Amino acid sequence: MPGAIIPNLSVDCVIFGFDSKELNVLLVERTLINEQDHSVVFSDFTLTGNHVQAGEDPDAAAVRILNDLTGLHDIYLEQFHTFGSTQRLLKKKDQMWIHSLGLNIPDHVITVGYYSLIDCTSVEITNHMSRNVRWFPVNELPELAFDHLNILQKALEHLRIKLKQEPIGFELLSEKFTLTQVQRLYEAILGTTFDPRNFRKKLSQMKYLIPLDEKQTAVRHKPAKLYIFSRDVYERTRKTHHGFLI
Repeated sequence: MPGAIIPNLSVDCVIFGFDSKELNVLLVERTLINEQDHSVVFSDFTLTGNHVQAGEDPDAAAVRILNDLTGLHDIYLEQFHTFGSTQRLLKKKDQMWIHSLGLNIPDHVITVGYYSLIDCTSVEITNHMSRNVRWFPVNELPELAFDHLNILQKALEHLRIKLKQEPIGFELLSEKFTLTQVQRLYEAILGTTFDPRNFRKKLSQMKYLIPLDEKQTAVRHKPAKLYIFSRDVYERTRKTHHGFLI
């Protein structure tokens, strides 16, 4: 049985995914229905999150929430910021939503932000508790509830910084990938373009990118060579690296 919630402490998870072209974020639709005539009062989207339960630390709460939504285990997860503004929940729509839930939630709730990285091409996300769950490109976002746009933007800032320090981007790729897919990933996250020749020259210095004796299949263009990321090699050689790509 789930424990009682801590009313003024929650976690919000920014779930990033890459579809070989764009960086996406997983959002949950929030729709308030008029109980009298069943009309839609408003509809928007939220990050996935929930209150921390009594006896549960925020890290465990984030893992629980992610597993509940995606069904996945061992997802890359990082805490990046705490959001404690007293104005977080005071917009009219948010107050209406909170009251509709019938929960005793105070106006001031502190939330701990996490971001996670998954390969969205290999994950099937089903509707969560009859609510619509969808991927959106980070550059084409719908209206977001609460302060979730601020949380998302802060998560993206942290992802970009971390991406330049460690090869965490491979968490967003399939186990086997091409060098072109790596370049598209970094361009999508950093919002820039790289010269293909220089980019591949830099990649060739990364000993933890292991070439396979395999090529792409079922593609219309000339099949490209496949690679894997070796965490073991990276951990053994990480002291020799002072940043990834940038």
